[in-house]
Amino acid sequence: MNYVCLVYGEESHLHALGREGLAELDRRSVGYDKSIEKAGKLVVAQALQSVTTSTTVRKRSGKVVMTDGPFAETKEQLLGFLMIEADSREDALEIASGIPIAEWGTIEVRAVYDVPER
Repeated sequence: MNYVCLVYGEESHLHALGREGLAELDRRSVGYDKSIEKAGKLVVAQALQSVTTSTTVRKRSGKVVMTDGPFAETKEQLLGFLMIEADSREDALEIASGIPIAEWGTIEVRAVYDVPER
């Protein structure tokens, strides 16, 4: 079954790492991604651009409303995601616990919903 690991953290923490700290986080993250890819568990992993580049799109009563920024004002922002293939929920949680940002951020693990064909 596929699971998505949504990686949340405070962008301010990323900025506080500085150039060397960010390079180290990137090295560790890419290394971890490669290890789960080698194990046949990684579908895709991607970091996201700054939340300042995001736009939220809503359509209500036929009217499209676009707002700069993320959907919710929160302390943590969505920083990236991994889609993994896991044998069980427990396997997915174990994989998620190895994501380096889990040391100071939050990883939300959700099973992918298979939309039935009609």
